[in-house]
This record gives sequence, C-alpha cells and structure tokens, in this order.
Amino acid sequence: MLVGFVHGVMNTDNMAISGETIDYGPCAFMEAFDPATVYSSIDERGRYAYANQPVVAEWNLARLAEALLPLLHDDEEQAVELAVESLGAFRSQYSAAWSAGMRAKLGLRGSTDDEAVSPLVDELVALLQAGRVDYTSFFRRLGLAARGRADSVRNLFADTAAFDAWSEQWQAQEPDADLMDRINPAYIPRNHLVEEALDAATEGDMGPFGRLLDAVTAPFDERPGFGRYAEAAPEDFGTYRTFCGT
Repeated sequence: MLVGFVHGVMNTDNMAISGETIDYGPCAFMEAFDPATVYSSIDERGRYAYANQPVVAEWNLARLAEALLPLLHDDEEQAVELAVESLGAFRSQYSAAWSAGMRAKLGLRGSTDDEAVSPLVDELVALLQAGRVDYTSFFRRLGLAARGRADSVRNLFADTAAFDAWSEQWQAQEPDADLMDRINPAYIPRNHLVEEALDAATEGDMGPFGRLLDAVTAPFDERPGFGRYAEAAPEDFGTYRTFCGT
C-alpha cells in the first residue's frame, strides 16, 4: 500500500496464513494516484482495487477464521466470539501500520504530534487523487522539497496553490529529508518498462530485463544513467492491463 502496489487478485488462496499476499500474477505498481486503480483483466468490478486491499485482507482472514472455528472451541458460539475478538484487532493494527508508514514517507519524526499528521495525510491523499499525480515521483521529489527545492515537486500539480498550502503545513513539521530518501523509492518496476523487458525477452534480448532489474534491486539509490527508470509512462502508453500468468 505504501509504495502503490496493486496485487490484482487478492483472494483467499493468494494470501498466506501469516496475512502476507502471495502468487503475484496480474500485479502492477500504481502510477497516477487513484484509489480505484485496477490492472487485472479479470477484476471487472474493482474488488481488488488499490484502496480495497485492506478490506479484502480482513475479509480473507474472516474466511480463515470460519475454517478454524472447530479448533477454537467446542461450543460454536464461543468459537465465533473468539474469532470475532481476534479479527477485531485487524483494523487498528492496519491503521497503525499505515499511519507509521505515511509518517516516515513524509519524513516526520516520532516526536511529531499525531493530531498534526493525520490531517496532513488526508489532505495529501485528496490532492494526489484530484491531480492524478504520479505516486512514486511525488514522494521521491518531496525529499528534494524538504531540502528547499519545492519546484521539483510543485510542478507535478495543476493546482499549485492547493499544494503550496499543504506544503506550508508539512514544512512546519521540519521533515527529515534523509529519512524520506531511505523510505521512498526512486525506482519501481514501472509498467511500460516491464512490458518493454517482456517484449525484448520474448525476442531473445535479455538486456532490458537486466537493466530494469539493476534499477529496482537498489530502488532507493539514485544513480547516473537510470533516469528513465524514475519516469512515468509516456502518454501514448495507454491503459494498462495485466493478466494471470504475467
């Protein structure tokens, strides 16, 4: 969630008993921020859209709990109570993990008041969605803004006034740019580059795959010659769809 990953088909058999997702087939990384982002060709109704993933994870765990009821207690009602009690912790744990992750992505130290962080995150999510801003580029460039180079990220927004108002509040929290660079990747396996690598490999050329792998193996380390791996897809790339077996 924190890096914009969309699993694609996050059903019960693609989630381990530990709560981790597995079997990455039609997965992809979100570029223009939109909570309703769907890439999988079979997810016609958006069940596994980016923003739905936490809800689906909870649903999957509920199905696991149902299967375990006979092991929880001999009395069915008491077994259900135990399961419900355990599942009740999911939302608070997820919320805490999300909040801690977003705090780090924004470079906010542990001493920053939680009451100041939550509105910042909510306002930012709304801004990113309204402007369909590239998710990865935004957070990486925000590290430059923390070093006084606000134009590097400001020009991602059509509504610069709204971003400026948000940025003023964020800068008041004295964000840690070095922390942001350790948390926000410069490189992800961008969809157009994945397709480029697949097409080339199909023709026997493993060069594009090797270069993409080099980039994403050290995603936080910006390096000369890797600029194109930090850029969003060109406009003519079009709507992207992924398939089981990708």
